[in-house]
Amino acid sequence: MSAPDDARLVLLRHGETTWSTRHRHTGRTDLPLTERGEGQARAAGPLLAALKLRDPLVLTSPRLRARQTAELAGLTDTTVDDDLAEWDYGDYEGLTTPEIRESAPGWTIWTGAVPGGESADAVRARADRVLADAEPRLRERDIVLVGHGHFSRALIARWAEFDLREGRRFTMSTGALTVLGYEHQVRTILAHNLVPTANGVTL
Repeated sequence: MSAPDDARLVLLRHGETTWSTRHRHTGRTDLPLTERGEGQARAAGPLLAALKLRDPLVLTSPRLRARQTAELAGLTDTTVDDDLAEWDYGDYEGLTTPEIRESAPGWTIWTGAVPGGESADAVRARADRVLADAEPRLRERDIVLVGHGHFSRALIARWAEFDLREGRRFTMSTGALTVLGYEHQVRTILAHNLVPTANGVTL
């Protein structure tokens, strides 16, 4: 039995950290939110409430920045899922894309190698595993996944049945929400990169 068309799978990216403001690849490094990041997480709360989710199951990455975001957004009944951790950037941890391109011209996380880290195939397998576990549960309740930028984009691409590299087409701002769901029982993207603010939502 397929999930109903009103089922929703919501992705929430963690709020700002000191590294995200500098566009440094942050995988295993366990950074807390900045003051602005805490505000972003709190602002996500009313938007989540406005979605009127059905008995939501909330799963979070094990990283502090994700767990803090869930708590500040009012998602208190959460379960940590190690599969929601960010892409493991290996030797590129803490570096920016321009810094990486000094030794690997044209590099992107979606198309290049990640020495000492996770391959695109491994990330795709992990994203597919998360979605395969979530989809049957959507028959009974909505799900919120609190995680990270690149891995959330991987989830979006795989939900839409695209190759993993097409995650590059979906910007995901800090503190942003994406709502995945169905139309006529076909997977679709209902809303993307919603950034809650004091005055409403920006794109």
